[in-house]
Amino acid sequence: MIQIDFQLKPTDLSAKIARMWELSARKIKALSVAWQDQSGAPVFTEKGIYISRQWTEWTQGFQFGSALLQFDATSEHEFFLYGRDKTIQNMARHITNRAVHDHGFNIVSTYGTLLRLAREERGPDNSSRRVLYELALQCSGVVQAGRWTRLNDGGGFIYSFNGPHSLFADTIRSLRSLALAYRLGQTLTEEQDRKVNLLKRLLQHAGATAQYNVYYGRNRDIYDVPGRVAHESIFHHPQGTYRCPSTQQGYSPFSTWTRGLAWIMTGYAEQLEFVEQCRDDELEPYGGRGEIETMLLSAAQASCDFYLKNTPTDGIPYWDTHAPGLALMENYLDRPANPFNDYEPVDSSAAAIAAQGLLRLGHYLIGKKNNGDGNRYFQAGLTVLRTLLNEPYLSDDASHQGLILHSVYHRPNGWDYIPAGAKIPYGESTMWGDYHMREAALIVQRIAENKKYYTFFG
Repeated sequence: MIQIDFQLKPTDLSAKIARMWELSARKIKALSVAWQDQSGAPVFTEKGIYISRQWTEWTQGFQFGSALLQFDATSEHEFFLYGRDKTIQNMARHITNRAVHDHGFNIVSTYGTLLRLAREERGPDNSSRRVLYELALQCSGVVQAGRWTRLNDGGGFIYSFNGPHSLFADTIRSLRSLALAYRLGQTLTEEQDRKVNLLKRLLQHAGATAQYNVYYGRNRDIYDVPGRVAHESIFHHPQGTYRCPSTQQGYSPFSTWTRGLAWIMTGYAEQLEFVEQCRDDELEPYGGRGEIETMLLSAAQASCDFYLKNTPTDGIPYWDTHAPGLALMENYLDRPANPFNDYEPVDSSAAAIAAQGLLRLGHYLIGKKNNGDGNRYFQAGLTVLRTLLNEPYLSDDASHQGLILHSVYHRPNGWDYIPAGAKIPYGESTMWGDYHMREAALIVQRIAENKKYYTFFG
């Protein structure tokens, strides 16, 4: 399990974070020169060069959002202009994309960041551009909320690109689209002018994911391990009844794909932050603050505790907690992860996402005066981030377009590049891994500098 450094402070990482931003600037510039917009969205690297993969285009928001995070952290104006202009030029088609569950990735990472920076008076945008960002977020929120499967208990969920039967763990982070649209006063209008409250839909999706994709080791889950996460839950769509767990990118429905686990960790932690600033009267129709926060906190803590127990000592997980090759790696949880082994790849992108979840949950609990659990999670997040800020994860190779090495995309489909003579993929980067590394670093940097705490809703 992770060996948490309880003495580590945010300021201890300041120099490493500054170096990361220097490397990050070079990577963003290199990709901006090399990438052609007509190629679609960059997804992951092959031999150090970003390539696209036509499946669903869910990564372009990370491409331009990374430049906006770079500006946020360093005030380098060229990155703001690049991120803003590329967003306006390329992201409009994603706003109304009804075929994906990824609006939180594509739209909040771009238009959402631009609106947040405008509200913080960080960029030079005028009022007309701010209206553009707001309209984009309002539209995105209702498009995302429209992908809805009703359950027989009166609840429901935003279904994945697989279809109305499919609830993905990933989608918890797309609730940010609904949250921002709701805050902007938007509602979803369905047939016969039926109005749907986006906060209600957000909370219903969070509740369904917590009930079906997260396991707690009790009641229905008595056979299972607390905190384990199923990537996908399958439902009988016409009746709205639960059928079984499943997975697309993990090893099996009964193991935990660690990037799916990380999405759950971060998604629930940031929704706790969002709900905290909601008024009591907004929450009362949907169970009230106590019931809602208990649901969100239970899922966040269960998944974070599972991550701490089932990840090697340095905080970098293997791609799935029960990938078959792990049985051949004796005591692999009792030492740092080895991305160059012969059996199973690590996933540094899962670590970057999970670090943010741990930091956010820790910060939230410390704010609630739960210093015991809060410090444990926050220090674990710092510990994971410190590992990512060093070799062999942080890439200083000028010929490599990626920032964080040893990330994997889709192991079951065999999409990840395996170097000559190797048995597993390693040495490559992903758009989401690089983006979430920047996001986690920005959280810690703002805390270290006593600046406003970074949230998606600003």
